[in-house]
Amino acid sequence: MAAVVITGDTSGSVTLQAPAVAGTTTLTLPSTSGTVLTTASTTGISGSAISSGTVAEAYGGTGTTTGYYGFKNRIINGAMTINQRATSVTDTGYVTDRWQYAASVASKATVSQDTSVYPAGFNASLKVLSSSSYSVGSGELFAIKQAIEGFNFADMTWGTANAKTITISFWVYSSLTGTFGGALQNGAQNRSYPFTYTINAANTWEQKSVTIAGDTSGTWVGATNGVGVYVFFGLGCGSTVSGTAGSWAGAAYWSATGATSVVGTNGATFYITGVQLEKGSTATSFDYRPYGTELALCQRYCHAYSSYSLGRARDGDTVYGGGVTLSPTMRATPTLRSGATFTANTGSAGTPQILSTAGSASSPDNVYVNSSTSSWTTNALIALTNAVFEAEL
Repeated sequence: MAAVVITGDTSGSVTLQAPAVAGTTTLTLPSTSGTVLTTASTTGISGSAISSGTVAEAYGGTGTTTGYYGFKNRIINGAMTINQRATSVTDTGYVTDRWQYAASVASKATVSQDTSVYPAGFNASLKVLSSSSYSVGSGELFAIKQAIEGFNFADMTWGTANAKTITISFWVYSSLTGTFGGALQNGAQNRSYPFTYTINAANTWEQKSVTIAGDTSGTWVGATNGVGVYVFFGLGCGSTVSGTAGSWAGAAYWSATGATSVVGTNGATFYITGVQLEKGSTATSFDYRPYGTELALCQRYCHAYSSYSLGRARDGDTVYGGGVTLSPTMRATPTLRSGATFTANTGSAGTPQILSTAGSASSPDNVYVNSSTSSWTTNALIALTNAVFEAEL
């Protein structure tokens, strides 16, 4: 079989070998100088790995024409593994980190982390259990949501002619089937994009994806610590807070018209995990980040301490408290969630509160907590326990 051998300037050579197939094969070289392909092995990147300007993920690419690496998934805790508050809710409130349940009426569903029902490759999900057969009012809503910070979304340049397309992908499992809905909203909640997806089989994990062209209108927060975009998954939304799926609207829609209501069926279940929002028109594999990295991303918005030592109480103090260092720096100066306590090895400790008087001002990276109800015994060992600092969007 014919071959062409090209000898190098110093040593070695390159052999062009004709394929062992019938017919004629043409290799067209580029018209300009440059390197066609370099590989350090005999396998390298095969011709099938490159298609229409993309490099498949299996060969080290992103699988899209965006070539985007680094914070690919703009959703934080999309796998529902971080759960610093370790709680369930029946009314509006945060469950797994960064995920909030929104409810117009309390006690229509219980939302919690689930560590027994999840698809292959994951170890947790967010579970919704309906508590009644509730008929949702026209202006009422039930949804789970995440607010993405402006710093993490500004490169999408929404609100301009250069608005980028995004793709949302996720895994769902429900006792119900049919058409379900969700929506995106801007921070001002006057621009929204309702979308739908279909659950085909009950009690079966199914992966879904929705591609959305970026909004070229409206006001979208840029690189700030405000809300860049809200992501909603509807669980039952009334007619005035639901809109036509598949287009941008100048309204605050939380879901799509006609979507299935989870809270409308007593005992219905809905699970979701593996949520990803990425740049481009193709859903790529889930962006698994190291646990420590994901935890640190969550701690910008919620930082929980099971116990934080404040040292010994001093004689003569007029303010009984101490400083708490917050690392990583939080999104804004936090508030202290109810339930925190002071413990002391002797005497009364009182209830913690964040102090903001002159000389003790708190910030996103340090807060001063003091006892709101009592003084401390001199030399008592003091610890802040069950403290959850929050700076959510």
